[in-house]
Amino acid sequence: MDGPSSIRSLREPFEYELDPIKGSRFLACLAPVADEAEAKAFVASVRERFRDARHHCFAWRLGPGGEGTRSSDDGEPSGSAGRPILMQLEGHGVTDLACVVVRWFGGVKLGVGGLVRAYGGAAGKALDRAPMSERPVTVALVLRYPWECSSAVQAVLHAHALKEGEAQFGEGVEQRLEVPVALADRVTLDLRERSAGKVEVTRPGT
Repeated sequence: MDGPSSIRSLREPFEYELDPIKGSRFLACLAPVADEAEAKAFVASVRERFRDARHHCFAWRLGPGGEGTRSSDDGEPSGSAGRPILMQLEGHGVTDLACVVVRWFGGVKLGVGGLVRAYGGAAGKALDRAPMSERPVTVALVLRYPWECSSAVQAVLHAHALKEGEAQFGEGVEQRLEVPVALADRVTLDLRERSAGKVEVTRPGT
């Protein structure tokens, strides 16, 4: 299948503060987020925590390929804050992650170049130090099969170290699995072979 088989993301929230730059403080706050709603809530929580700060610039990256992005300069010159933060997320190859860099203004303007270095540097150094983990990208498989194929299905799941999914029982069985995308084709083939074609496998949304 197209796309990455695993993603790299943050294991737990993390913060890192740069040494002051001409009196200004820059604090990078990172959090793992599952979707845009969680990312927005995290940004709002950082704003609330640090209401005394001048700027709360942010970026997030979502999805297996990092296709869901957003960034904000929050009053800083255009392109001087949000974009450098986003470039650090992209450069570190992380996703499902939001970063807010909080600035307390120190009274001296840094210029666009100085801001780019400060915001990007705060995000980059936080990402360098933050606890990261790799996890597989999964795909949903829906299995439909007669009762007599239950043992064959369980054998395939056991062989691939997969957990049984939520099942509905009627004249037959319908079960939904979350399978690592790298295994999906192999699991599908094994299910069909072990059941002589009696297990129907579909992928919702495809």
